[in-house]
Amino acid sequence: MENTSARHLWGDYLDQHLEYAFTEAPKVVHFCNNEQDANECALLVKKGIKKATSPCLLELQLSKEPLPKIGDFMIVTNWEGEAQCLVRTTSVRLKPFFSIDEYYAKVEGEGDKSLAYWKKSHWDYYTKTLQPYGRKPNNSMIVVCQEFEKVFER
Repeated sequence: MENTSARHLWGDYLDQHLEYAFTEAPKVVHFCNNEQDANECALLVKKGIKKATSPCLLELQLSKEPLPKIGDFMIVTNWEGEAQCLVRTTSVRLKPFFSIDEYYAKVEGEGDKSLAYWKKSHWDYYTKTLQPYGRKPNNSMIVVCQEFEKVFER
């Protein structure tokens, strides 16, 4: 783990949870693709409002990223890479974009937490993230619905 603040946060967690000493180091992430949204999402996770994230399966495949698994840890950072908190994946479901519902939009906790907000903001995000691969989002694309719980913060 190259990020010093993330390494310290993980070390502080391990000091209190030796049962995870041999667990693979967590993925270090910031949500969104711009500073304002990334910082807002990190704050929402810290407050316990944002409890999910939704990468597009095609983007994970094209960038050779593995699917998240239940029990995976992630260190959430702000845009500058400063560790904010540690979360642990509690659920992973693959769903077509068109089947995302109000409940899931609320769990993701962004904007006004409505399905309309979720669909617009995620469509825009997927458009930007798939563009470098020459791909575009569509209503039947698979979304990785990853729910998590905050387990530690300093």
